[in-house]
Amino acid sequence: MLTNSHGSLTEMPKIIQQAALSNSSKRISAKIVSNTPGRLRLRVALPHRENGEIQRIANALAAQSYINQVQINIHHGSIAIKHDAKDDTLKNIVTTLTDLGVIFADITEGNSEAAVGITNAIVNLNKKVEFATKGEIDLRVIFPLGLSILAVRQLLAKGLQFEIIPWYVLAWYAFDSFIKLHGVSKPQSTNNG
Repeated sequence: MLTNSHGSLTEMPKIIQQAALSNSSKRISAKIVSNTPGRLRLRVALPHRENGEIQRIANALAAQSYINQVQINIHHGSIAIKHDAKDDTLKNIVTTLTDLGVIFADITEGNSEAAVGITNAIVNLNKKVEFATKGEIDLRVIFPLGLSILAVRQLLAKGLQFEIIPWYVLAWYAFDSFIKLHGVSKPQSTNNG
């Protein structure tokens, strides 16, 4: 185990770097999401979210005397580690993790946590709208309808205003509508001859 007299949280990057240099096994990318006294939470990168891998890590951590509890969520790739919060514990946890093949990196999964939160809120709102209307309409109808109403309002208030529409906007709409209307590939015909 890696132990020395540095116990502050500002030493975390140095601890991770030192421990990573000595690790040569299979690499499992993870990110430290939360680090509070007595609790460390990791997020394992999407390609490594296999039940066997995360469970192997959790079992090895739970066997350590300085760790009180390990909770995992395979779907989210989360590993929550509750520990005794002593000075060397954090370094020992990082060393154990690197010995198990965990490398610490800034992992991205396509969407930030804020984007996922907004997406989830919209999905929940859509479910509520569908439930309230008994499945008759949803946000995919309401949003374009709302934009259409705003467009008609602007048309009535200000007229057509073709003179202020830039050429590139019209060119983009022409291209975009062509692609959307003709983007569906036709089924291949089979010749019987």
